[in-house]
Amino acid sequence: MLPAVARGHLGWFHPCARLSVRMSSTGIDRKGILAERVAMVTGSTSGIGFAIARRLAQDGAHVVISSRKQQNVDRAVAQLQREGLSMAGTVCHVGKAEDRERLVATALEHCGAVDFLVCCAGVNPLVGSVLGTSEQIWDKILNVNVKSPALLLSQLLPYMEKRKGAVTLVSSIAAYFPAAELGVYNVSKTALLALTRTLALELAPKDIRVNCLVPGIIKTDFSKVLRGNESVCKYLREHHQMQRFGEPEDCAGIVSFLCSPDASYITGENIAVAGFSSRL
Repeated sequence: MLPAVARGHLGWFHPCARLSVRMSSTGIDRKGILAERVAMVTGSTSGIGFAIARRLAQDGAHVVISSRKQQNVDRAVAQLQREGLSMAGTVCHVGKAEDRERLVATALEHCGAVDFLVCCAGVNPLVGSVLGTSEQIWDKILNVNVKSPALLLSQLLPYMEKRKGAVTLVSSIAAYFPAAELGVYNVSKTALLALTRTLALELAPKDIRVNCLVPGIIKTDFSKVLRGNESVCKYLREHHQMQRFGEPEDCAGIVSFLCSPDASYITGENIAVAGFSSRL
């Protein structure tokens, strides 16, 4: 059975066995630092993930996006294709093994390989304390935020290791400056810092680099609980040199750089994009 891709878009994404960067939607050649490469971005139909997917495609990559809802995938793929970008998409709840398998199959069906994995998908179903969190919520947060990037990468590894690829995990400034309201989410995002450095050691002999983006408070739906918190806003006014919340696009360029040949000697780094000098 063919992988489930965004409805109506199967023919838009050129098979990467040819790895042409000619866009079928415009008929023009794109040249960029990531031309002829293939990127998979999870949690990428809105917010930071969407901005990253767009930037990678603008820089020449073929991109496979995903999220949990079909209508979100359809909307994001259509929007980016209207911009002349090489894009495909499929539904994927990264916490489910069958969905991860479908995501990998979709990329291989279209491209035959994957160069870059960017793990943006994350959850925080509970605003509350660590000690007040049920075992079920603990399992859900750690499964999606920590386990799924490692499990997805293990499935992709046979296809990435021949191509000297790169992995970017997406943590949060909450890993360094935990907010009491975010409880287990803080813990999961801190774990990603260690996962990054551990994977970087493990994969260095295979010429696969692993780095971590650590966003500050970025204007997305996910961060509404923080942006609406007066104590957070007060801290921002008093301590942030930039005196503003970040935009999703503020995170996109660094990920494109980390995927590019310009970052070929950078691995195991946790890079904050937070609008202030934190001396982490």
